Amino acid sequence: MEFIKGNRVKVEPPKKPKKITATRFGSILGVNAWNTPFSAWCEITRTYEDPFVESKYTKAGKIIEPKVIKYLQSVMFMDIKSPTDVYGANYFKETWGDFFSEVEALGGMWDALGEDYVVEIKTTKRAEDWTEDIPIYYKLQAALYAYLLGFDDVVVTVSFLEDKDYNNPENYVVSVDNTKLYPFKVSEAFPNFEENYIKSALDFWRDYVLTGISPEYDEKKDADILKELRKNTVVTDDTEIIKILKEADRLQASIDLAEAKLSDKKKRLKALDDQAKKYMSEQFRDGDNKVVINGSKYKWTLTKAIRTTVDATALKNAGLYSEYSKQSETLTLKKSLIEED
Repeated sequence: MEFIKGNRVKVEPPKKPKKITATRFGSILGVNAWNTPFSAWCEITRTYEDPFVESKYTKAGKIIEPKVIKYLQSVMFMDIKSPTDVYGANYFKETWGDFFSEVEALGGMWDALGEDYVVEIKTTKRAEDWTEDIPIYYKLQAALYAYLLGFDDVVVTVSFLEDKDYNNPENYVVSVDNTKLYPFKVSEAFPNFEENYIKSALDFWRDYVLTGISPEYDEKKDADILKELRKNTVVTDDTEIIKILKEADRLQASIDLAEAKLSDKKKRLKALDDQAKKYMSEQFRDGDNKVVINGSKYKWTLTKAIRTTVDATALKNAGLYSEYSKQSETLTLKKSLIEED
């Protein structure tokens, strides 16, 4: 990988790039608020991708999606099928996460299918994003799957969740009060969809994915990715440095283990130091600046330092140093080995 002119990155063109799925579709078209065309390119070319971390949001989506499908079937009387109905319980393994294996560049997994329409299922706590219409990047996701299936009709459902629903999604009950349906036709929502959107996606594939040369990155929007790409992780067969690193690894592991064992002792020693310091601070006589106590092995020394500070604000107002100067004292405890006679 190398950085080249024009804020671009060049890699060896991948033999098996990932596809432009629905979630990446809006990103490469520049309408996703959270991801950029460059971040999508990094994923597709396997240059860089954030590791997947299960969160309460993704977990809630997985648990609630089948509930929505049952709701659409039983309450809305929609004759639809889930991926499990079509491909079986292990549909992800069976399809490798792509229901359109015969299509070049474009692919992904739809949520549910009717006879001549596709259903896209969403969950969110941001109801304000859905007051007027489907957010554009979600609308394009559904439109892409409809296009690949040869459909014109789409139904996007959104279930509005609260914090309690993310904490206990298994208790969520889908109803007309918390779930809304947005049907639309691709031909009406996106006239000339193939020319204006599909062509742009395929151009992206040819211009950037197949060449290994990225679209322009944004230093701010892509900062996290660029930070990782600019980290040079070296793979070496230099036997000397490998030998050095192995020895260093063993020593560091030994030190880490020893320090972990010392942790409790350090905490207890600090508590004892604080108690000794308190006792010794009470032994100062007028004029003393140091108190010394001999232990069995260590000499404990508490030193008092007096320093003068200035109340800057008052000094500026009055112009008098001596009147507004302050004194404070600092006590420093030191231990040293007692020299044996």
